[in-house]
Amino acid sequence: MVFSGGGGGFGKADVIPFAVQVLRGRWFMLFSSFLIMGSAGATYVFGIYSKEIKTVLGYDQKTLNLLGFFKDLGTTIGVLSGLLAEVAPPWFTLLVGAALNFTGYFMLWLSVAGKVSKPHIWQMCLYICMGANSQNFANTSVLVTCVKNFPENRGSMMGLLKGFTGLSGAVMTQIYLAIYGNDSKSLILLIAWLPAVVSIFFVGFIRLMKVVRGINERKVFFNYLYISISLAIFIMFMTIVQKQHPFSHGGYVATGTIVCFLLFLPLAITIQQEFILWNRKQVDLKSPPTSVKIESASEAVVSKSSSKIVEADEPKKVGVSCFSNVFSPPARGEDYTILQALLSVDMIMLFFATFCGMGTTLTAMDNLGQIGESLGYPTRAISTFVSLVSIWNYFGRVGSGFFSEFLLSKWKIPRPLVMASILLLSCIGFLIVAFPFPGSIYLASVITGFCYGAELLLLYTIISELFGLKYYATLFNCGMLASPLGSYVFNVRVAGVLYDNEALRQLTNKGLERETGDDLTCIGTQCFRVAFLILTAVAFSGALTTLYLVVRTRKFYQSDIYKKYREESITNTDETDMDLIKDSNIKK
Repeated sequence: MVFSGGGGGFGKADVIPFAVQVLRGRWFMLFSSFLIMGSAGATYVFGIYSKEIKTVLGYDQKTLNLLGFFKDLGTTIGVLSGLLAEVAPPWFTLLVGAALNFTGYFMLWLSVAGKVSKPHIWQMCLYICMGANSQNFANTSVLVTCVKNFPENRGSMMGLLKGFTGLSGAVMTQIYLAIYGNDSKSLILLIAWLPAVVSIFFVGFIRLMKVVRGINERKVFFNYLYISISLAIFIMFMTIVQKQHPFSHGGYVATGTIVCFLLFLPLAITIQQEFILWNRKQVDLKSPPTSVKIESASEAVVSKSSSKIVEADEPKKVGVSCFSNVFSPPARGEDYTILQALLSVDMIMLFFATFCGMGTTLTAMDNLGQIGESLGYPTRAISTFVSLVSIWNYFGRVGSGFFSEFLLSKWKIPRPLVMASILLLSCIGFLIVAFPFPGSIYLASVITGFCYGAELLLLYTIISELFGLKYYATLFNCGMLASPLGSYVFNVRVAGVLYDNEALRQLTNKGLERETGDDLTCIGTQCFRVAFLILTAVAFSGALTTLYLVVRTRKFYQSDIYKKYREESITNTDETDMDLIKDSNIKK
């Protein structure tokens, strides 16, 4: 049997070569990245099993928030993974992350399940920090590789990748219900082994490739987007239904099966795109490009050779200290050194905006369980809050990625302006928590999840655009350092302390005293009001800072910021065409 399409043919003898092309292609690399990132969001289900930790180990809210801080610290301290990615191949970085993930979360599960003696608080902080930090290794190896493989559509591509990460909390919740049933301790076991297994299985497919001109990448990304939206909508619908009408174990298995099917559905698009490339390659081999094309390819090679000769004739520069040009950075969009980027005004402003934005939204996300409890929501509803955060975290990432890409390409609107708008939106979510009304926490969960996802994606994209891709692995991880710092200040030192103080005040008013080991529980709208008013003011100051960054980068975003990547892809394509011509002549 012979299949044909796009002017080429496909027979039985082509099955194995075509399969090899699929597995070695950019699109299968991207599909593998989707699955790795879709299992790398264990930190987003902390709200589901945090109550189990608090109850089993007898922690108060401040201690639980301390654990939440170390979880956030591990998630965002990615400098080590960034530096490792600068010198090691992506597969090695990915394997290190898999080892950290299993070790950290498995020890956490042993502690909560009572398989080992009760650990000290510092040990629990170490376990959760180690497990959460593994996400950085997966994130760095996958994200940096994909940005370099798809430089002209980085906003859309990063939106999809980080969207799958944001959705992974809800995905793993459905999988854990299908495998273990409604047992939050087993959820910790699942997040210990599942991400590690996925990373190890797909580790060989994450690698840098030559960027060439080809099919309309943006259209392909939209096809991936439609599938991921379908997955998000299905999970959101099933989450709501499951909270209203608990399923049998068979029902959970059916739901988990559909989720896995939707996760693997992008493979169909991957195969389709590789089939198009296969047919084009067959046509090029049978009908070599015209003389004009040959000349352009030859000119590209001659030009490249000439440039090397010129470089060779130039006198060698005398070695200078790496600190000599720290305060003389190149133009925006060129490759900054690490020190040039870290000490630039643009990075300092991004750092402060991240401190204000992600620090406050992380605080809101980590306290959703206790917020719901203080307002009298049932346990089933609290689980819904966590799932809504995960799902809308996804929509924030893909939405900000695709929408900011559209605004940039259509009207040259700077991405920092989108980031400022997201920070202002988060203020509304915080005010809803401070002044709740019936059902308001559902809305606050949606806004908080959306804003966190959008802020994260925009930070990654803006850093790649302003400071280049040469040291991107280190730079975006350095930018993320502001997030755990903000989380510690606002979660542990503000929200946790104010909550415990209010809980102690309520005990005193009842004429009771707290005994050692007792759980501190605060009930009422006043438990988080002051804390979230503070978060609102902080987020607003971050929005003002980002607006100033808009003014600074307006001229840069008005230019063609992807021009050099487009020229590079043209050169690579010409060289590839020359290789095809040579192969065709040899065969003749």
